[in-house]
Amino acid sequence: MPASDAARLNIIQEGERVLRICNACRYCEGFCAVFPAMERRRSFAEADLNYLANLCHNCGECYYACQYAPPHEFAVNVPKLLAEIRVRSYEKYCWPKFAGLAFRANGTIAAVLLVLCAWLAVLIVEGSLLSRNFELRFYDIVSHGAMVRLYGSVSVVILVVFAIGLSRFWRDAGGPVTPAALARGLKDALTLHYLDGGGGGCAYPAEKQSQARRWFHHLAFYGFGLCFASTVTAAFYHYALGWIAPYDYLSIPVILGSAGGIAIVAGTLGLFALKAIRDPQTQDRKQTGMDVSFLLLLLLSSVSGLLLLALRESRRMPELLGLHLGIVLALFLTLPYGKFVHGIYRSAALVKYALERHSGIHR
Repeated sequence: MPASDAARLNIIQEGERVLRICNACRYCEGFCAVFPAMERRRSFAEADLNYLANLCHNCGECYYACQYAPPHEFAVNVPKLLAEIRVRSYEKYCWPKFAGLAFRANGTIAAVLLVLCAWLAVLIVEGSLLSRNFELRFYDIVSHGAMVRLYGSVSVVILVVFAIGLSRFWRDAGGPVTPAALARGLKDALTLHYLDGGGGGCAYPAEKQSQARRWFHHLAFYGFGLCFASTVTAAFYHYALGWIAPYDYLSIPVILGSAGGIAIVAGTLGLFALKAIRDPQTQDRKQTGMDVSFLLLLLLSSVSGLLLLALRESRRMPELLGLHLGIVLALFLTLPYGKFVHGIYRSAALVKYALERHSGIHR
């Protein structure tokens, strides 16, 4: 048996062992969605474990409350176990299949892509500067058409990869989607309901409850959403109204993008600070590179974008533009094979959980 298959079998067996203990104990059933969903099952196939692992928010509450946690001989550590299963589910559902290896070496791949993309983008910008006579405007350096073709094609590929992975996950999870379950699941995902801890927050970065992780996640996520809204608004300006960038500092695209960039910077720095002091007992340390690389790319894309906005009329603008475009390209290329995918599968798992609650399904 190949080593990868043996490791997968081992973690499935360990997952079933631990969750059977939890199913008998049920002390933690009020902490989050994982335990009520677990209690609906008498056995745990790989698909069940993948579903429960993606339902987990890795808050750590159950670890600190567990009477069977290490050094007890049962060695029950649900957050760490589900984190290990979760990353294997990313590998299983991703497309193409060989790209699953990227999750294991994500930090290294992201670093190489960052350097390579930024370097190539700066070279392109410098080549444009040498060959053309123009004012210091974005589209004089890199044309709007070239940006749309590059980032548009990459975005299409990303959406296809996400769609295939989501369809594979849902094929295993099963169940028809109802509007009520979809609305409830997405609400829980967008509000990070299970990081609230009943009002006190989650046990992260250590045993004491805190809302900090939830707040910083919100800043990063909704900052990303504001940046997306800025891009959509700018596209409307360009194609529908014929208004060409750069736009005024008080224009809607600039306000949305600036607010989004600032929120991402605050959110990512906060999450970095929490990760630096988190309890290592509840974490899968092999995923640190994946977590850090995604946060770093988000942070650098926002910082470079804000610098580009502030210095867009300076002689440094062309180099900053190239640097920003390269960082964003590296971020885009790593989205389907890095930490970002947890948002896709976790949202789907929350929808599945809403379906189970509504229908009263037990297995």
